[in-house]
Amino acid sequence: MTSVYLGSWVHTCTIFSQATRSRSISSRVSIPLRYSNPKPALSISAILTKEEQSRRQDQNEPKPPFNFKSYMVQKANSVNQALDDAVSLRDPQKIHEAMRYSLLAGGKRVRPVLCLAACELVGGVESMAMPAACAVEMIHTMSLIHDDLPCMDNDDLRRGKPTNHKVFGEDVAVLAGDALLAFSFEHIAVSTPNVSPARIVRAIGELAKAIGTGGLVAGQVVDINSEGLGSEQVDIERLEFIHLHKTAALLEAAVVLGAILGGGNDAEVEKLRNFARCIGLLFQVVDDILDVTKSSHELGKTAGKDLVADKVTYPKLMGIEKSREFADKLKREAKEHLVGFDPQKAAPLIALAEYVANRQN
Repeated sequence: MTSVYLGSWVHTCTIFSQATRSRSISSRVSIPLRYSNPKPALSISAILTKEEQSRRQDQNEPKPPFNFKSYMVQKANSVNQALDDAVSLRDPQKIHEAMRYSLLAGGKRVRPVLCLAACELVGGVESMAMPAACAVEMIHTMSLIHDDLPCMDNDDLRRGKPTNHKVFGEDVAVLAGDALLAFSFEHIAVSTPNVSPARIVRAIGELAKAIGTGGLVAGQVVDINSEGLGSEQVDIERLEFIHLHKTAALLEAAVVLGAILGGGNDAEVEKLRNFARCIGLLFQVVDDILDVTKSSHELGKTAGKDLVADKVTYPKLMGIEKSREFADKLKREAKEHLVGFDPQKAAPLIALAEYVANRQN
């Protein structure tokens, strides 16, 4: 399974929002105030005008641009704290050490941030989606632990560190992944605050579908069965099926869970689902490009492993330039699905689309 970990920052996005200008016109009422000593008459209209002018200046002052890097750091810190609290070091100690080793190994936490951003976009608050955001990251971590095993991709390096089975052994690595998978559902079920049971159940169903034989597992199986086959047998439709299920499904789940738990209506949930599918496929196209254009040091993982495994990738089928054009198309389509939402609340998702498209590791 191809890793979709995000490494060091290379691109940050700045989304400018225009402040709304007020067109209200004050009515002036002049009332002289008399004093015992002769003084010039002071009109209330002058005072009101000064106050209104000050207010207008505040309204007309452009709002600061959206700071994507600051937003991601703040959200990632919140997610890291929540993950640390959720998976504490307790008995049996070794299994929890193995779970925490991979879960807290770093990363920009794009999936959980997508979950939180979608929740806030539809009117929810961060706390409503945080358990689901953590659950998605637990499942993503599980997939990486299992992906690195000798029976799968047989990798020694993940996020710049030895893979889980290299540190704890294959047996414990398998169990650590299993434990994270099981706990992810428990965490949503028992820790989600201020959300109706119906929405929690719906979210759990979406997550289960995303990682089962209708999602992550389906994509992985077809990917394994496609290894060693040439481009004559693996066409662009089959490649898209693999990545829509293996990579995009969990990203889609992250966004959809956030929208459901944040109180989004069906139309909003579906618009965000389509946005996430574009982002998920974009993620994989960029990942395929980086795999053949970057070194292991730059990626923080083994470079060129798809080529060694003789896997069909977008660059292999389309070439590097056509793959980059396809990535640009997916980015544009993703942004189009956000039309109609509050531009300020949508700014994090727009910036995330730019980041996914322009990432360098």
